[in-house]
Amino acid sequence: MRRPAARLLVLTLALSLALPAIAQAHAGDAAVPVAGDAATSGIPTPEQVLAIPAGMRAMLQKQVIERSSSREQRLQALVEMIFDRHGLDLQYDANATYTVEQVWQQRRANCLAFTLMFVALAREAGIQARVQEVGQVVSWYQDQDNGVVYSVGHVNAGVEISGRYATVDLDRNVLYDRHGPQPVNRARALAHFYNNRGAERMAEGDLPGARAFFDASVAQDRAFSSVWNNLGVLDSREGDIDAAKRALDRALQLDGRQDAALTNASALYRRLGLDAQANALDRRLQSVQREDPFAQYMLGTQAERAGRLQDAIRYYRQAVRLYDSAHQFHFGLARVYFLAGQLKRADRELTRAQLLGGAPEQARYQAKLDSLARWRAQQQARR
Repeated sequence: MRRPAARLLVLTLALSLALPAIAQAHAGDAAVPVAGDAATSGIPTPEQVLAIPAGMRAMLQKQVIERSSSREQRLQALVEMIFDRHGLDLQYDANATYTVEQVWQQRRANCLAFTLMFVALAREAGIQARVQEVGQVVSWYQDQDNGVVYSVGHVNAGVEISGRYATVDLDRNVLYDRHGPQPVNRARALAHFYNNRGAERMAEGDLPGARAFFDASVAQDRAFSSVWNNLGVLDSREGDIDAAKRALDRALQLDGRQDAALTNASALYRRLGLDAQANALDRRLQSVQREDPFAQYMLGTQAERAGRLQDAIRYYRQAVRLYDSAHQFHFGLARVYFLAGQLKRADRELTRAQLLGGAPEQARYQAKLDSLARWRAQQQARR
């Protein structure tokens, strides 16, 4: 499966967008026009977003439903149908916030479109399934220019197996926040869809189209704070400062700890000359980030890339203190300890990362430990 460049993932999977990010257009990020797209025939209704086309339904019947009456076996068959070249042969596309029918046409989807499609198909096959959202995630990619992506939100699917729910996620390179995936209702899932579409339109410069989608998101769930933040960004870009202030205030009423809304509201208040209010929001943002392991981790990666190793160590240590079970955080701390020449501490953090990472990470971290041991032996031999 093709993995997206990190810079694309931030735009389409982030549920809230900060003003500086929106101000930068990304050439070539627009989704390929497809039948039923808002650019040609208006905003899809909720029923159109989730409708299973006849061809996909026939494939589901043949490759999944008729193969077994067992829910567990049907679930496995559904996964095979989606990714097998004799089935959908689905490919990841960070821009593809598609309806289920559009996924069928294009054979591409991002995490949100995949989740909506998977849940619709699973339910059609008699499998208990639900849409889930995660408040924050960190994603890792083998993209050396960007490396890590911090997104304020993420969605995936939950499926019931033998009385317990398991998670099906299109993105394997992701670390959830400590709350993990939480189930959401149909209205919130659709609010995510319309909000993502609106963010895509705004990035493309289609401001009227963006507003139409954001309004559709609000119509689904007025308590969805992320869309109010995005409306604030849109109002600001259109020069309606009063409307922008109202939208951002609403976002913060709903979620007073939302990084993007705090950042955007502070910038807006400063533009209005309301420095005292802007400073208060900045202090609140700093307070939120001090207790946010993901924010601390991202500050650590920025400091590491800038060569500020002591700052990076401080940020990574705070991330580990707040979220000790994240093996990725221990690995980041080990890396900067190594760069700073603190080899015993680097060895300790690598060992911790290996223990926490489980079987999938054992080999990678063992290779890092072996490499560190060889390097130390070489250094001692030169003395």
